[in-house]
Amino acid sequence: MIGRERIVRRAAKELKDGMFVNLGIGIPTICASFLDEGVDITLQSENGMLGINRFPTADEVDPDLINAGKQTVTIMKNGSYFSSSESFAMIRGGHMDLSILGGLQIAANGDLANWIIPGKMVKGMGGAMDLVSGAKKCIVTMEHTARGQHKFLPECNLPLTGKQVVDMAITEMAVFEWAKDTREMMLTEIATGLALEDVQKATGCEFKVSPTLKEFGN
Repeated sequence: MIGRERIVRRAAKELKDGMFVNLGIGIPTICASFLDEGVDITLQSENGMLGINRFPTADEVDPDLINAGKQTVTIMKNGSYFSSSESFAMIRGGHMDLSILGGLQIAANGDLANWIIPGKMVKGMGGAMDLVSGAKKCIVTMEHTARGQHKFLPECNLPLTGKQVVDMAITEMAVFEWAKDTREMMLTEIATGLALEDVQKATGCEFKVSPTLKEFGN
């Protein structure tokens, strides 16, 4: 496995039976397609859907049935629709067990920047700020570097989405976790075939290494 598939497969391992989950645009959206056998989760979308199912086949496409990323989707038999305000009440009320989002930059203390690059046209921040503060656990899935530039930094230099909100980051090279109390950044898993020096070179900030460091992505 290489690149995004490695990221998605590892992130899917964090989706546990019975969870209520919000998946962000891009890499996170694909995670639900790689659930472990027997795992049953409920997917929520901030535009007002609960019980999102798989992507539709060509003859199932309903242009009115879309997720927050404007992708056409299907819905479970017990799924439901509601207003965006009710959707955000679920998020802000702490009812999402897990939120998986993309990222532009992550700081050593778990600060996240993921909604805008200054000078680029965007429609808005979407629900990212609510999700990182309202979900019980926040996981960021992203490529480790961007055109050779570090995305893990001592401090983010892009506008922040949230301060000290990242609990786990999964890239094609590594898995990092942040302690809730100390906010220490720790390398807990490394991709098969890579050495610790490879991860250190690609990471623009200091981090600790778990004494039980293991491999992933076989």
